[in-house]
Amino acid sequence: MTESLQKAGFAAVIGAPNAGKSTLVNALVGQKVAIVSPKAQTTRARLMGIAIQDEAQVLLVDTPGIFAPRRRLDRAMVTAAWTGAENADLILLVIDASQKVRDEVLQGLERREHPLFLSLNKIDLVKKPQLLALASDLTARLNPDKVFMISATEGDGVADLKQALAGAMPVGPWLYPEDEVSDATDRMIAAELTREQIVNRLHQELPYATAIETETWEDRADGSTSIRQQILVERDSQKAIVIGKGGRRLKEIGAAAREEIAQHLGRPVHLFLHVKVNPRWDQDRGLYREIGLDWSD
Repeated sequence: MTESLQKAGFAAVIGAPNAGKSTLVNALVGQKVAIVSPKAQTTRARLMGIAIQDEAQVLLVDTPGIFAPRRRLDRAMVTAAWTGAENADLILLVIDASQKVRDEVLQGLERREHPLFLSLNKIDLVKKPQLLALASDLTARLNPDKVFMISATEGDGVADLKQALAGAMPVGPWLYPEDEVSDATDRMIAAELTREQIVNRLHQELPYATAIETETWEDRADGSTSIRQQILVERDSQKAIVIGKGGRRLKEIGAAAREEIAQHLGRPVHLFLHVKVNPRWDQDRGLYREIGLDWSD
């Protein structure tokens, strides 16, 4: 591969919460770089997955879901999504074809300056006439450059989408080494993998009132890594839910997170978790920086 043939660029993956953006990013990259949950608003910060197709490097910016914000954290998440779109070479809009389309997502794209790929996701859950009608309506409103019918979980249509994204990237040298799959630090990914276990295990009982703060990270001489993480919640009742009877639930979360982190790092991990009540954790500037969000008033 000669450098003159190389292409590289940014594709902002945007859409409503729970549209399947993170699942799609993982499918395009070919391995897990973003946490996935059936619960909406799992993704909080811009996280980039790096997909390679032929001579092209596609930098997929997985953004938080776009929704009507109420809290400072909500506003920071939505700002991160639109900032990701503004700074990209191309916008990849992911729509959950099985759900009602959110107007706040479409309104922000009607006056865009970027090329737009429309991806109708979860097509395995929708009958063909309904799918075609949705595609027609969205095409008339947004005038996308290309439309794709996909199922990120099943893999349907993902290869064609990846090929098209690669073809749309500008000519230029690759921006990251060939073996890198994400721009996130190991510290950030480890915190996200722990949060994923909390969200997926407690989504019926615990609202989005948790954050993970990494207190210490030590790479040991024996080749293992020791990590201490603090789980932040807003109330004592939430702390009790996370810990569980006799500490059983916290141990389950820790064991599952440790396995995921060890797999990501490729080495043994010693993970130590504890839970702290902080009613105002979402007002902590340092925590915003750690999870990759901008502090905004």
